[in-house]
Amino acid sequence: MKASITEVTDQNFDSTILQSSKPCLVDFWAPWCGPCKAIGPTIDALAADFDGQITVGKCNVDDNPEIPTKYGIRSIPTVVVFRDGKIFEQITGMTSRSKLEGAIQNALNGGAATSPFVMG
Repeated sequence: MKASITEVTDQNFDSTILQSSKPCLVDFWAPWCGPCKAIGPTIDALAADFDGQITVGKCNVDDNPEIPTKYGIRSIPTVVVFRDGKIFEQITGMTSRSKLEGAIQNALNGGAATSPFVMG
């Protein structure tokens, strides 16, 4: 993984994501998932573009089953933006870079969550 992307595990999730002072974007993925591979370069680019402003992490759901289960991740890829230790926005499936950027900008600018129905 690139230096600007953190490997998120069941063991480091709380300290890395929930206790972060910055908004966090977590890509829930698996190595066998074609759409996960397709969205990977977009996640990498966003990590570079927002370096220092947000924490970007990738969580391999095969190696780390506890966190996806806790947050009800049933389909991958799922990208979740966390702010203040809570789910701010959750996007499942292939999505556009602009939608992901919008979620990041909204979290950075203190906007309201666009997915308030998501429990975290």
